[in-house]
Amino acid sequence: MSDPDEPLPSEDGEEDSVVAAEPTAAVEAKTATPPSQAPLPRPQFHFMTFLYVFCGLLGVWMLFDASFRAQVAGLLGTSPTNPGPLYTLIGFQSNYLLATMLLAGAIEMLITAVAYNYTTDWIKAAKVQKWSSAFRKVQMDAIRSGKKDRIEALKPHQERLTRLSSEVTIAQFKGMAITYFLLILIYSWVGQVNGDANSVQQTVYLGGATINLSHTLIGPIPYWFIVFSIYTVPFSLVFRRVLKEIWLRKYVREHHLEVPPPPGIAGPGRAA
Repeated sequence: MSDPDEPLPSEDGEEDSVVAAEPTAAVEAKTATPPSQAPLPRPQFHFMTFLYVFCGLLGVWMLFDASFRAQVAGLLGTSPTNPGPLYTLIGFQSNYLLATMLLAGAIEMLITAVAYNYTTDWIKAAKVQKWSSAFRKVQMDAIRSGKKDRIEALKPHQERLTRLSSEVTIAQFKGMAITYFLLILIYSWVGQVNGDANSVQQTVYLGGATINLSHTLIGPIPYWFIVFSIYTVPFSLVFRRVLKEIWLRKYVREHHLEVPPPPGIAGPGRAA
């Protein structure tokens, strides 16, 4: 008489191993080697990102190392005995230092305005600014109400707004890296050009008086520094405004948007 716990033979004479096979299959499924994952894509080289980082680090180095700053500025040329590409272009043999500073300021502000305009999404920046202003009003109302549910409901919107604001700020920092580098470089170059000029070339007629650009006006600040700073301000405002307008017109044209006519000008189908 057979043992009741012994498995019954199948019709073809083999033992029925279905029950015994189930735990084995479960173990194999758990210990099976997972399929090989696809290799991660290699990080791509972005030249503009490299340029931003390089200019930023170079600017910091030049700020704290006066000798290195002088060497880099000297590569542009500072006098007839030390010619360079920028001095050859706008140096005028150091005979017209005011014109040299004017053109140097224009070049500096044009390059920085292009970099700033390239890295800034004006539409996104305007939206974030508008959303921030509207959100602050809603947030203040919720705080004044003292209702925690209203304050908690605003947290997801605040997180999204913070993320968008960070993206806009980081994009602007990219342009500032080039601005920072050029600011130190061109100021150092103008100072060296003025320092290598003789006293006659440094003496100019400005504001109804004759001054020497190397003499100091306020403390250690020389006249050339003040004059050059005054030159750069209007160039910065004009170039950034013009490039921003060009960027916005291009955006409107590419997205097929309609710009309403200014007040007082009749639009299509309107009486003047």
